[in-house]
Parts: sequence; structure tokens; C-alpha cells
Amino acid sequence: MYTIAKRFTRRAAQAGLLAAGIALAACQPTSLGSSGPAIGPQINPSEPVQVAMLVPGGTGNPDLDRLGRSLANAGRMAAADADGAKIDLRIYTATPAESSAVSAAERAASEGAKIIIGPLFADSANAVGNAMKDNNLNVLSFSNNTQIAGGNVYVLGNTFDNIANRLVSYGVDQGLKRFLMLYENDAAGQVGAAAIESAIAQNGATLSARQQHALSQESIDAIIPAVTKAAKGKEIDAIFVTANQQAVLPYLTNQLNNAGVTSADAQMMGLTRWDIPAARLQLPGVQGGWFALPDTAMQQQFATRYRSAYGEAPHDLASLGYDGVAAIAALAGSGNRNAVNTVGLTRPAGFTGVNGVFRLRPNGTNERGMAVATINNGQVVVIDPAPRSFRRGFGF
Repeated sequence: MYTIAKRFTRRAAQAGLLAAGIALAACQPTSLGSSGPAIGPQINPSEPVQVAMLVPGGTGNPDLDRLGRSLANAGRMAAADADGAKIDLRIYTATPAESSAVSAAERAASEGAKIIIGPLFADSANAVGNAMKDNNLNVLSFSNNTQIAGGNVYVLGNTFDNIANRLVSYGVDQGLKRFLMLYENDAAGQVGAAAIESAIAQNGATLSARQQHALSQESIDAIIPAVTKAAKGKEIDAIFVTANQQAVLPYLTNQLNNAGVTSADAQMMGLTRWDIPAARLQLPGVQGGWFALPDTAMQQQFATRYRSAYGEAPHDLASLGYDGVAAIAALAGSGNRNAVNTVGLTRPAGFTGVNGVFRLRPNGTNERGMAVATINNGQVVVIDPAPRSFRRGFGF
């Protein structure tokens, strides 16, 4: 039986943010400089490329320290996999404090780093980006907060914009035109809602209604009648929920299911992974719903290799460490002198990472190829596979 406390706790909320890879609030973003000269140095591809990776360490938080270990190990795997390139990967640890991340980045720059991969948190990544401007170094942060993207700062984390666009685009192709959006009133919910609204507009669909709720049973209960009326009255074709917090998705979807609202009435879709943790797959309210997945075959291969090398499962975000190093290695391995500057990093063909194809955009955001999946009788079923390349017309 799935229950939640009368009020969602702050600790649970923070755990949900970390598990989903949701970035914390950012400082002022760096300025966008895509129209100016290339940011970042040129390299000699025949010589080792010095890459600095900033990961969590010494934080006193076992989960954060494990994540830092996973990111570093994944980066080492990518360096070892480099074909035709020599990657001199150097790991620097930092606490979540901005000053700690900036200090680590400045040390890396003084020791000859050509590019910074990391840190994890958006505010620290933004601070590092500002600090590295005078060094003419790019920063490939592990954050997925697009508010810090631009200039010399890129986000490697899978963004809400990517997920929303993938699901809405697929939905429109299936004939869904009228969307109802359900979102939390916290920071992540607001960011998710903006991504959904943008995706709906970009794909020529209509946002027919929206319902905001607080992180409490009472607030969720209060919106159920209006959602039920819209779904049962055929006023909408789809219900898109942010449901970021760990306890919200089970309660929200079960309450809708208890009211008789299923994907047969209006297609349910979610901005977060509905298959993690695995117990969610048995929830009545998520059956038939849609969510986005990375290229699962490539992800499984990485997890198997990682376990074999390090004797433990990788953290869910470890793939970002691999992707950052792999992108630089792919460019350097092809003899590209622009492997660490904006010209090379934003190549339209993109790169192949642990979770499939991805590319960095000139505005500092990213685009990732994802699959669309549903849940059928407690089993994940991929209904539209992840693309393996960026063909013309694909994406933004």
C-alpha cells in the first residue's frame, strides 16, 4: 500500500531533487557569446589533452560522495575508451559550496587544464563559469538547469525541455492536440511547467488547462475534481504531470485512478522517470502512461562494464562523467584542434554517450535522443525507440 505523510518533508523533497538530477537555483547566468569569437583554446590533437573534472567529495554526505566517485570512475572509463586521443584526466573534489568549486577550478586552470567538466550544482557551475572567463576555458557542468547555460557554460544533464519536447512531439504525431498540465508549486515544478508549456507551443498543440498544487495531500485532492471533469468530458487529449517529488507521483496518479481517470480517457505522461524506483511499475495510476527513457541498451552495457571494473553499480548520474570526457575524446581523436572550444563542442552531428546520442547547442543547453516508453501490466514497454543519430529536422 502506497501512502504519504500528511505533509511532504523538506528532506524527502531534497532527496527527490537529487535523485532526479534537478539542479538547485542558480546565480546570474554567464552572458551568451555565440555570435562572438570561439571560446576556449585550440589544442594539438597529437598531444595529451588535459581535462579537469570537478566532482563532489569530502561533503560528509555519503550519497553525494558516492556520486562523485561514480562520475570520476565513469570519466576514467571514457578516457580509457578514447580512440586515437590521449586524455590526461585529472580529478578535483569540491563540496557543494561555490567557493570550494571555484577554488578547485582555479587550481585546475593553474595546472594546465584546457577545459572543466563539472561541477554538479547549478550555482557552483555558474560561479566556476564566471571564474574561468579570464582563463578562456569552457565549463561542461553536470547540471541540467538551463538558466546557467550560455557563454562558456554548458549543461550536460538531461533537461526538462528535452523530455517535454520528446513526449509532446510524439503525442502530436499520435493525434494529441489538447493538453492539461499538472505541476507542483515548488521551484522544480515551475521549471518543469515552463518546459512543458514551451514544448506544447513549439509542436503546435494547445495548453487547454493547467492545475498547480502544493506538496500536500489536501492540495492534490483539491485539483482532482477539475482534472476528472476535463478528462471525462473529453475536453482534453492528454494530461502532462511534472510529479518530481518522490511521494507525489504515487499519490497523484492513484487519486486520479480512484476518480476513474486513466490513459483511456486522456493520455497520461510524465516529466520524470516512472520506472524508478521499480515499485512504481505496480501503481495502478501509471499503467498506460508515457515517459521518456535514454537508450536503454547502451545504458545497460555501461552499467555492466562499470560493475566489472569497480565492483559496484554506477550512480544514476554517472553517465554524465562519461559523456563529457567522451565528447572531447571523439573530437581530439579525429584530429580536431577545436576539441575544447565552442566550435568543436557544438558540432551538429553531436556525440554518442552512455545514454545515446547527444549534442551541445550554441546557447549552452543540450539535446538528447530519448525513447518513449509506457507501462503495461507492470512492465516497461518502449513504444518509440531512441534515435541513434541527429538527422535533418530532428530536435529543436
